[in-house]
Formats: sequence, C-alpha cells, structure tokens
Amino acid sequence: MSVNSQRPVLIIGGSGLVGAQTAKALRRLHPTLPLTIGGRDLARADAVAKEVGGADAVRVDLERRDLGQPEGRAYSAVVVFTKDDTLNSMKYAQAKGLPYVSISSGVFEMGPEVAHYIHQPASAPIFMDSTWLAGAAMLPALHFAREFKTLEAIEFTVVLDEQDVGGPAAHADFDRLTNVATSSLLLQDGRWRWVRGADATRTVTAVDGTPMQGQVYSPFDVLALAAATEARSIRFDMVVGESATRRRGEPYSTEIIIELSGLKQDGMRGRVRHELVHPEGQAPVTALGVAIAVERLLGLAGGPPVAPGLYLPHVLIDPAYFVRRLEEFGTQIRRA
Repeated sequence: MSVNSQRPVLIIGGSGLVGAQTAKALRRLHPTLPLTIGGRDLARADAVAKEVGGADAVRVDLERRDLGQPEGRAYSAVVVFTKDDTLNSMKYAQAKGLPYVSISSGVFEMGPEVAHYIHQPASAPIFMDSTWLAGAAMLPALHFAREFKTLEAIEFTVVLDEQDVGGPAAHADFDRLTNVATSSLLLQDGRWRWVRGADATRTVTAVDGTPMQGQVYSPFDVLALAAATEARSIRFDMVVGESATRRRGEPYSTEIIIELSGLKQDGMRGRVRHELVHPEGQAPVTALGVAIAVERLLGLAGGPPVAPGLYLPHVLIDPAYFVRRLEEFGTQIRRA
C-alpha cells in the first residue's frame, strides 16, 4: 500500500445514495482504507461515516477553491458524485497532486475538464469515469470482445427503471444529460454522427423478451470503445421504464445488454448477446465501479499507484477483474 493511500479518500457527495454505497463498497474491498464523507449537510455525512466505519465527515463547499478544508487536511484521492460546475474539486485535486474521479459529465461537456488537465498535465491522475454506471457496460464489453478476432459492431441497451433514477443529484444529472443536448453521438460505419428524432430511436428487446423503445444516449463508453476497438459501429440505447423484474411483480433491477458482432476467433462470423442484471438497481453497480477506480488509482489493486495523466476506465482497469467483481457484488451475467 502506498504512503498516500494511508490518508483518507475524500468522497464528495458521500452522503447521497450512490456515494454512500461507494463508501461501503470501498470498505468491503479495503477494510482499513480511511474514508472521509464530504457533503453540504455535515449531520448526514457524519451519519454515513458512522455507518461505514473507519470514516469521518467534513462539510464541503464547492464554491471555494480549497473546498472549505483546513490547510492541514490531507487526502489520498478526491471522488465527486455531483456535477461540479465550478470544477473546484478538480482544481483542488490538481493543486494537491491527488487522483481525481468524476462520473457526471456528458460527452458534450467534457471540454472544461480536458482543458484543465491540458493546462496542468503533470499535476494529478484525472480519471474520467462518466461511463454508464462507472464502467459496468464498457468493461464487460471489452471482456466479452475477446471472443472476436475482428469486432465490427457494439450495441448496448440499458434499462433504467423509472423508480431507480436515484437521489436529487442523480435526478439533476439525468435531466441535464438528457435535455441539454438535443442530439446524441454514435459511431456508424466508421463515421461519427450526432442523431436525433427518428434516427435516435429503435425498438430493443429487454432481458425477458419484451420489446421496448430505446433512445440513443452517449456516455463516455462510446468514445472509449471507439478508441479501444476497431469496431466501425457503436450505438448505446437507453430505456427509462419498467424493468423486467418489476414486470413480474418483484423490486426493480438494472439491465445492461451487450451485443457484439464480427469475425470470431474460430473464423466464423457471429453475433453474441450478453445480459447483465443487478437485482438491486443501478446504485450498487455504480458504487462498485467507482470503488474499483479508486483502488486502482491508489495502487491497492491491479498495479502501482497511477501517475499523472488523463484516463478512461479501460486504460487502467482489467476487464476480467471488473467482471469478476461485478459477479461477486451480485450482478447476474448470462450469455443469451
């Protein structure tokens, strides 16, 4: 364990739904890792800290460059679970040389983060984790892609149950990411296209065979997989509605469907569909993805502490390891 990782990880928004679950996931993965739950409401943050154990709480002010933290306060990493329009959380991490993880940006608004990295490229590792559920779609896709010699197309369908959007911060993110941009990005036959209207919808099939209306969505997965594979077409469709488990009278779940097509290792052309379902919804999956990012950045798993740079999940995290952890944390995976 690195010396830096003896200091607490600052989890901004750690008293929210996903932030609190991330703290618990980190505690499960690394029982002795110190954590600090940061938020606007100190009482709520303190309650989560006590529940997690081995953690303390601080009030965070995103309007301040120092986040309202005392000068002597030291952290090992900064993780943000809210959209920080000021980017003060990133500036703080860069000033202190700390790994930084963000999960709330759309592809149409990544420019400010990239510009701040370019301005100080040697200051800190910046982990851009605004992928679907913090890597839970793209990393399994890369793992399953090992079956192919040449990958031609990657198609995702994700079902977000309408009862599973999350807390206030998640609702704000969802509204911004789906309403501000009038078009969504996809890769089609080797060309990038911004689509809307009829081009941005299609009928998809849920894990129980139910046809549903999908809408093109463009998280960082599309960009990352275009860089990581030779696929000529990448499309990501989201459905907000009733999940398959709720249709049969059970609590909501979250669904990720990954369809890959191309030339397989045995020389045959084929199309393969994998279905990932977590029976407790999106929050525990996102929490695990962020926890895996933190442990990798700090050198607690998968390699030494990460040097300053600008990173997407697949550059640092082994897809097979991620899939194994998903299953350990309750995700059901099947080849359909």
